[in-house]
Amino acid sequence: MGLLLLLTSSLLSSYFFAGRAVDAQRLFIIRDITLSIEPSTDVTRDTNLTLRCKAFVSSSGQEALSREYTIYKDGKKLNVKTSSSSEDLLYPILQARVSNSGKYKCQINIQGQQLNSSAKKLTVTGLSRPDLSLNKSVVSEGEELTATCTAPGETGSIFFYFYEDSREILEKQVSSNLAEAKVRLSSVGIHKIHCAYTVFVTPDSFKSEGSNTITVSVKELSIMPVLEIFPQHKVFEGDQLTISCTIINVLHSFKSVHMYLSQGTKLLSTGDSKVNHSMIALAKDPAEFECRLDLGNVAKVATKTVSVTELFSVPTLTMSPAEVFQREYMKLTCRSESFAAERLSKDELTYTLDPPESFMFQKGTGEFSGKALLYNFNYTCVARAKGIVKHSKTLTVHPKISVSIPKISVEGRAVLGRPFKIRCQSDTGSLPINYTLLKDHKELSTISVKLPNQPALFTVTINYPAEINKFMCEAKNSHKETSLGKKLNATVIVPLTQPILTVTPDLADISEGDHLFLICGIAGTPPVTFRWYRVGSAQPFNTTISNLNHTSYQVPLLSKEHSGTYYCEAVNLANNIVRSNPVIIEVRMALWKKVLIAGFCLLAGTVLVVVLVVCFKSKRVKVDKAAVSVWSKRPSESVDDEESSVESNEPDVEYTEVVHPQPVDPERAPLRKGTDTVYSELQNSPHGAPDHHDYQGSVEYAELNGEQPEINHFNPEVNNYHDLPEPVD
Repeated sequence: MGLLLLLTSSLLSSYFFAGRAVDAQRLFIIRDITLSIEPSTDVTRDTNLTLRCKAFVSSSGQEALSREYTIYKDGKKLNVKTSSSSEDLLYPILQARVSNSGKYKCQINIQGQQLNSSAKKLTVTGLSRPDLSLNKSVVSEGEELTATCTAPGETGSIFFYFYEDSREILEKQVSSNLAEAKVRLSSVGIHKIHCAYTVFVTPDSFKSEGSNTITVSVKELSIMPVLEIFPQHKVFEGDQLTISCTIINVLHSFKSVHMYLSQGTKLLSTGDSKVNHSMIALAKDPAEFECRLDLGNVAKVATKTVSVTELFSVPTLTMSPAEVFQREYMKLTCRSESFAAERLSKDELTYTLDPPESFMFQKGTGEFSGKALLYNFNYTCVARAKGIVKHSKTLTVHPKISVSIPKISVEGRAVLGRPFKIRCQSDTGSLPINYTLLKDHKELSTISVKLPNQPALFTVTINYPAEINKFMCEAKNSHKETSLGKKLNATVIVPLTQPILTVTPDLADISEGDHLFLICGIAGTPPVTFRWYRVGSAQPFNTTISNLNHTSYQVPLLSKEHSGTYYCEAVNLANNIVRSNPVIIEVRMALWKKVLIAGFCLLAGTVLVVVLVVCFKSKRVKVDKAAVSVWSKRPSESVDDEESSVESNEPDVEYTEVVHPQPVDPERAPLRKGTDTVYSELQNSPHGAPDHHDYQGSVEYAELNGEQPEINHFNPEVNNYHDLPEPVD
């Protein structure tokens, strides 16, 4: 039992739920925390600020809980303080500076439970004016001075800038409000120095105004370089130049002295206290010479210009004619347009070609001739006189290739009556090439081709196939000769005419079981695509490609289902679709069916005639017998009837109407219209003998003279068979 109580107490002491904590029987919840900046979030420099961190905490006890406050600036921890009071945390910022600008937030921590406030941005404006001081106000040329720039009262990351006559000469970053720099001024004279600084507060920067300005005087050193050139005037190419570079007013206090002699960008010579140099004057070289003296951080320069007159000008190399074909003769001429006559005679100037293996022969001064090579070749002219050598610009000779015989062909397809293109092109030949289309040796048009592998395309139209063989092509790329090609040989596509649809056998003779042949014929250039259609279907039921001008389609074993309207379409490479007139095909009944039906009808008619004859004869026999006796014998009844008669023991009575033929002799009996009718009463005994006993029986009338005998049954009123009714006409 004691162990159970101990376990329960342990569980309650470590229980946490929804922001509530239990520590030594104390429950609490951190509801909110806020941060405020007083007096404002936008202030000027030197303003005293207070950051107020206010927490809203609810707890079960009377005493305030121990809490830890943390102030952050731009995400970095700025201040941490632990307090056992519920009062607000106050963090002062005295005499605010621009570096205090940034985003602040507050965090509270109570027994591991934390809560952050929203961020507040503080902006401080205004920077102090920088202060500049120098250790010297007068320096010698090349001497250093120390400059100190101060940003009074500023903090943070600061960049200092030093200026000479409004030109920035130095930049320095420090973490304090003071920067010291060594400055060496650029030239002799009066210079004005000032400084400025910039405070960087991520992501912004704030720049100060300029500092006070200090004037510095730089005195020139008396030491100077001296440059001498002989001769300096009327210098011609090939003359010897003597150059010297020396120092005057040397001070022994300078331990490091160096001298440099240069011509343009070319360094001629160097030395410590004196430099001498000798060279041949050339007109192509730069005319300016420089003597430079380096004294540590000081450099002094002396310059002179020497004008050199050309002994002869740079030669030029020309070719004649301007265009030359392979293996044709050509002439190269090398000349210097000018030369110094007072120093040089014409015979002293010589010309040669470079390279020597140029396959050209010299015929005079500066003149060379020979055959053009089969490939491009570079030539250079070299002029020499009194040790001076000058080269002309390189002349590249491009021997032109004579145009080959042009090939003529049709571009695409040649369709009769439609425009098409004729292609003319030579395999070889230098550009540009002029192609001319001829018809019957008469010029039609000319096209100039200036791009490689480009053909000349001419648009023409022909009216009959043989006309295509009259075209020829001529090519020319020089003024001398032309190349004439062969006549054009190409297939001409003749558009199709309207197809003619023929049917075999004849339309009137088409019957079931026959073989039907549909023949579609056209006029035009094959191959031809034939399509067969039946009206009612958008798709062809047969497609055939033929190299002939006709084709056929067979329908074997015709039936009634093949009846309908048919037509054919044709198309060739001219892409014009033509259609025949429709043909109506009616499939008639087969001949054997007709014969079979006729035979059946004949047989049926014959049978009918025979039946009629037999019927007629049987009627005649009955009539003849009736003329002999008016008593007709009743046919025997069936067994059942006989049994019935035996049981009733009553005789049967039968009346028969007999037709008597009229006598031939009219006097023997008077003519009567109609039919003589005789009524006879027949009584039969049960054994077949007549019985004259009185009885109620049935009377039957039979009219024998008609084709359809009519039988009437009735019950007579009178039992006496002698009292028969009179026949009515």
